[in-house]
Amino acid sequence: MGQETGSSGDEQPPPLPPRRPCATSPDPRAPQAHATTAITPIDIQTLSFPDGSRGTFSTPGTRSASTPTGSGPASPSHRASVSGGEAGDDAGSIMSFAPTMRPAGDIASLLAGEFNRKSPAWNLLQSQSAAIQPFERCRAGAQDRLADFQREFEPLPEEADGRFKDDDRLGMWKSKLKQYMILSSAGKPIWSRHGDLNLINSSIGVVQTIISFYEGSKNPLQGFTAGNARFVVLTQGPLYFVAISKLGESDSQLRSQLEALYMQILSTLTLPTLRNIFANRPSTDLRKPLQGTESLLSSLADNFTMGSASALLGSLECLRLRRSERHVVNNTFLKPRADGLLYGLVVAGGKLVSVIRPRRHSLHPSDLQLIFNMLFESDGIKGGGGESWIPICLPAFNNKGYLYMYVSFLDEGVSGEQAAAPAAGEGRSAEEEIAMVLVSPDRESFYNLKRMRDDVAQQLAKNGSLAIIRKAARAGRPTVPQVAPGSQVSHFLYKSRANVQFCMASLHPAFAQLVARRRLMTLYHELHASVHAKHAHLKVLHCVGEEATSLAWITPVFEFYCVGGPNISRASMTQGANKIIQWAKKEEQRLFIIGGGVF
Repeated sequence: MGQETGSSGDEQPPPLPPRRPCATSPDPRAPQAHATTAITPIDIQTLSFPDGSRGTFSTPGTRSASTPTGSGPASPSHRASVSGGEAGDDAGSIMSFAPTMRPAGDIASLLAGEFNRKSPAWNLLQSQSAAIQPFERCRAGAQDRLADFQREFEPLPEEADGRFKDDDRLGMWKSKLKQYMILSSAGKPIWSRHGDLNLINSSIGVVQTIISFYEGSKNPLQGFTAGNARFVVLTQGPLYFVAISKLGESDSQLRSQLEALYMQILSTLTLPTLRNIFANRPSTDLRKPLQGTESLLSSLADNFTMGSASALLGSLECLRLRRSERHVVNNTFLKPRADGLLYGLVVAGGKLVSVIRPRRHSLHPSDLQLIFNMLFESDGIKGGGGESWIPICLPAFNNKGYLYMYVSFLDEGVSGEQAAAPAAGEGRSAEEEIAMVLVSPDRESFYNLKRMRDDVAQQLAKNGSLAIIRKAARAGRPTVPQVAPGSQVSHFLYKSRANVQFCMASLHPAFAQLVARRRLMTLYHELHASVHAKHAHLKVLHCVGEEATSLAWITPVFEFYCVGGPNISRASMTQGANKIIQWAKKEEQRLFIIGGGVF
């Protein structure tokens, strides 16, 4: 037993190593180290800001051993020993240095610190969402008013078609998103864009009754709303013009379109002739005097329905050429000038290339729009090809008389003889058509203008100007990447107010389709209506929607409108707009005709 007791005493474990001495005297009743969740002994104060918010801040104080010394996440190597020795406190733990133990004074740095920093995945997602083009997230179903816009220009079935009853044809007529009607004060129908006059005669009668009621009370009717359609009325003497739109256009925009239709009628009849017709017989049927011009009215109305930037901005678009190249064309025009010439124009694809005019005389944009509509939109002159001699009234210049217009389409030949031969206008798109227009007040000046046309066409072909014009016409409008590389803007319109001219980005490829173009122009109409409202004094308007983001910028020098995707930021939109405007100012001599040729 004694041996067993002695051996067990020899097998006792070795004693534990001594603890590190502490700076303070040990108290057996107190713990040997601070708790790992100790509160930092600092003073917290609250500061009230002028906007009503409050913030906290700390004042210098004695820090706990378990509190990080910096405002950011700390590590054990940053801690100082309580005793001031070299070794660290063995009672510390990783939890003592968690970011949640930051002093309250660091709360103010959360928004500018790592808390607000975007992750790489978020930045990648944002860059991909910014690439979404406008109208890719279009409404579907009944909410989309443009869902059936492709059928807008389809003709209604004929009355002789037995497959459709009158009620069916009338329902198709009412389903159209845009309607134009012209009638006389006596209630006689004159023209309607959709449907034959026999089909809509009762509707025209109702409209005439409503307009006459307000005329009798000496309070002319300007417009009214029925359902989702807006009715706008324009009264010009004995004629009533009515626009019915479901496309969200403003009254002033619709009224300007009706005024263009009125100008088209005056270009055929002149104002004195129109007044004399109704002064003698108020119930005159004006369809006979206007016979043959229905295609001009229809092409003008269809251009408004599809969306016309020229009509919206009330300005012209010019072909982009170098200043020196345009100067050569003007001089070529001026040298063989015929006696009696009033205006001379070279037009390519609906864009003005060159104009010569008398000093102190200029053509109004509305008159030029009538000429362009006659040349390129309708099938009258262009379909016949060759050369034409047309009496025309330019209402903005003089609505009381006729001028005489010589029109010739230039051939694609490179030699003078080939260029001098009138073109047939076959096998080429409207963008490639080049026409020369010579206007004179003398009805006997046909042969003088024809000789001038031959001389100018020969010289344009010899000096290479004709080839330059055709190349520029084929190049078309510039794209946004060509104008502002790296910009997220998808399309833009820029109008020079001083020159009453505009330029725009190419519609290809994003807005080449009919529906996409109409969506784009609808957005431009909304922007234009907002910044030009009667009591609005807006200079910059930024709109964000589910389908697109848009910007309007109005100054005394220019008007600028642009459209981008729904996720583009305001900073990116503004940056792209600045690039485009700087480009337009730099290219002003190429984009716009400043002065033209004067004699």
